Amino acid sequence: MASKTGRVTIVDVARVAGTSVSSASVALRGEPGVSEDTRRRILDTARRLGYRPDQRARTLREQQSRLLGVTYTVSQAFHAEVVEHLYRAVADSGYDLVLSATTRGRGELEAIESLVQDRCAALVLVSPEMGSHDLAAVSRRVPTVLVGSELRAESVDSVRADDRRGVALAVEHLVAAGHHDIHYVDGGRAIMSDTRREGYLEAMAAHGLAACARVVEGHADEESGVAAATELLAAPHRPTAVLAHNDMTAFGLLLTLRMRGIDVPGELSVVGYDDTRLASLRNVELTSVSQDPAALAAAAVRCAITRAEGREAPAGEYVTPPRLVTRGSSGAAPVPSH
Repeated sequence: MASKTGRVTIVDVARVAGTSVSSASVALRGEPGVSEDTRRRILDTARRLGYRPDQRARTLREQQSRLLGVTYTVSQAFHAEVVEHLYRAVADSGYDLVLSATTRGRGELEAIESLVQDRCAALVLVSPEMGSHDLAAVSRRVPTVLVGSELRAESVDSVRADDRRGVALAVEHLVAAGHHDIHYVDGGRAIMSDTRREGYLEAMAAHGLAACARVVEGHADEESGVAAATELLAAPHRPTAVLAHNDMTAFGLLLTLRMRGIDVPGELSVVGYDDTRLASLRNVELTSVSQDPAALAAAAVRCAITRAEGREAPAGEYVTPPRLVTRGSSGAAPVPSH
């Protein structure tokens, strides 16, 4: 089972043990992040195969680099915009970026392990979905900064927008336009989903509209928007406005409504979240809440370089103000017909 070089590698250990390379690495380093059964299986496999760490490679990894590793999710448009602004923010710093994407078949820990192998001096994790236990384990290996997450761990900096306030801005906009029946399409298990949902319910209650509030199931993607639109159109009582967890969901919603002949915003207003490029397309014109990805990226790079260079600074949480960008998908509530 050895590699072509004849030396047993961590990839061989992971394959024989039936685990990911990142899990094997965590177990062999003696760090938390895998179950005891998995750890025991990996260690037993390593002993049986005669695995020995490559000390030369380890020494190279431990040398200071000027690389900032970035994890992001391929399918999320907002993540791509953050990455673009990270490149701009790092341009004159003397550092460079190394990207490692998460996909349906590639988890966050695997993406992070790749960056560790590349000797990144610090990590910038864009909206990670890992738990606090795994985050703490990662931050003990490499200085870590979070973007767009409320997850907290010791010595980890966090940069995010005030999502609760952002949702409140969207609700205020719709209420000022005369809307009362405002529904919300949820983000499911997506990062910040709980905060945005709670922000919607709180904002509706603050305007005396708690009885009108309704959360529609969703999963932070276009398909959720399509399903939500289909459900809303089939309901006996249709809302006059819908707020979506993100622009991707709002786009699916908007497209389906228009294909079904619904006048947006004449009959139904739609508001998204993230203000991605998708929102500003001429044939979309989606009202959306901006998180100011340029400000998030600049703050994340500053924090990452501070950590990479070992400068003393307490772990901080940097919260930027959101901004509502109004476009053609939202307007005055329709006048009830009698």
